[in-house]
Amino acid sequence: MSDIKSVLQSAGFKFDKRLGQNFITDANLLRAIVADSGISEGSTVVEIGAGAGTLTREIARVAGRVISYEVDESLRTVLDITLAGTGNVELRFYDILERELEEEEKSFGGQYYFIANLPYYITTPLITAFLENSTLLKSMTVMVQKEVADRLCARPGGKDYGSLTLAVDYRGGAKIVRHVSRAMFYPMPNVDSAVVRIDIDRGKYAVKDEALFIKLCRAAFSMRRKTLLNNILASFDISREDALDAIRQAGFAADIRGEKLSAADFARLANILFYVIRKE
Repeated sequence: MSDIKSVLQSAGFKFDKRLGQNFITDANLLRAIVADSGISEGSTVVEIGAGAGTLTREIARVAGRVISYEVDESLRTVLDITLAGTGNVELRFYDILERELEEEEKSFGGQYYFIANLPYYITTPLITAFLENSTLLKSMTVMVQKEVADRLCARPGGKDYGSLTLAVDYRGGAKIVRHVSRAMFYPMPNVDSAVVRIDIDRGKYAVKDEALFIKLCRAAFSMRRKTLLNNILASFDISREDALDAIRQAGFAADIRGEKLSAADFARLANILFYVIRKE
């Protein structure tokens, strides 16, 4: 494959800042990301953001099938060059977030891996959408800005800990597997990045009502400076006495803040609230 900078220039490609387009150019890094993902021959991989196709091509060397989504139609010419000779890549030029994930998954043919170099503006909604709505996802290996990686892998009580951390922990386990310098991208962004791998475990926590659990987690961080009690009262139609009793039944102090609770703690509290709400 030709040097990616030369390919982009020869194709007359213009970067769109709105799309956060920063392409990986280092071949060793591309191979390392694929190795980090744990895919093997025969794996089906979904990639969000084909970009210039450098990561797509490296995934295709290992995977059995690659389904890659790209919203920028002007990259077609570039991808024709960079993906030439790969017979196992299907490009879909539309935004997957505008489609029903359940319908998209029907075309994947079974369980799949998710690999992507994600632009900042789409990172949180994309990860959340797949975690909450996918039934076939095995793992996600994503390149994200370092601050987002810290949020994905944060521990209770830290400044980076929040509802996104809980969404990840509830459905599996996340770890930073690689730190990446901004110099590895073209054009070079203003921040460093990291590769995070999230392995899915849908039976990690037993909750009686998943929607209630998700609502509780989001409520707990809706007003970060307020206590968990006040945030529950602002989001649920229950009395102060019942909310306080539920918090105490779960083993927490009346003035505890949501940032101190783990996913297991929220699962326990959600199961108590389940019966409180049914009683109301």
